[in-house]
Amino acid sequence: MHVLITGGSSGIGAATALAYGKAGARVTITYNTGADRAAEVVKRIEEAGGGAAAVHLDLEDHSTIAPAAAQAGPVDALVANAVRWGTIMPNSVAFEGIPAAEWSAALHANVVGNALLVQAVLPGMRRRGFGRIVFVSSGAAEEGLPGPGVYGTAKMALHGMARALAWDAGKDGVLVNVAVAGLTVTERERPVSQEALDAIAGHTPSRRLSTADDLAELIVFLGSEANRNLTGEIIRDGSNAGRSAHVL
Repeated sequence: MHVLITGGSSGIGAATALAYGKAGARVTITYNTGADRAAEVVKRIEEAGGGAAAVHLDLEDHSTIAPAAAQAGPVDALVANAVRWGTIMPNSVAFEGIPAAEWSAALHANVVGNALLVQAVLPGMRRRGFGRIVFVSSGAAEEGLPGPGVYGTAKMALHGMARALAWDAGKDGVLVNVAVAGLTVTERERPVSQEALDAIAGHTPSRRLSTADDLAELIVFLGSEANRNLTGEIIRDGSNAGRSAHVL
């Protein structure tokens, strides 16, 4: 199986790439600015016995999307993990204070960019009669976050895209789902105190927050032959139960 993972140089994307590699898949990851980190992920996959490559892709620059997909080659599974985080605005900014340019940039990258990415790989999946597409979303899409809601709105659009794609491509053997990450423990430093993290974990059934590796295992299942007929679904990771946006 050949897997294309966008935003695979760190966090959940990197963990997913390593999990696929260990399972014997051939993995292509994309990066925007983290070329060195991407090279390290490729090296780790190869050391684990898998095949890997890294290509540049920028969701904001649509001209990079089709070439990146073509460079990757035939793709059996697509993990759409890359994201444009957007301009960091304080919680004191009211909804009506969000510039139109910020809405346009977020939707241009996170929604239109991902649609173009799917368009680049879907025809090949249809021809081969097999494909798996997994969109990585966020609890912010459903729970919201204090302050401007551009990021959550863009992520929620992926839920609708997945539902539509499931119906459009299901007859051709392509299954499409969304993995919704709650607050996830990754190697990236977060401006969240340990006290707050403990409080969030305390509101989950398992009393812990998921790691990037936990999300990776979910994504690998959804984007593999082991997933026989699960499609059009929004699968929420256990960390979502902590409703982190409200706890914080």
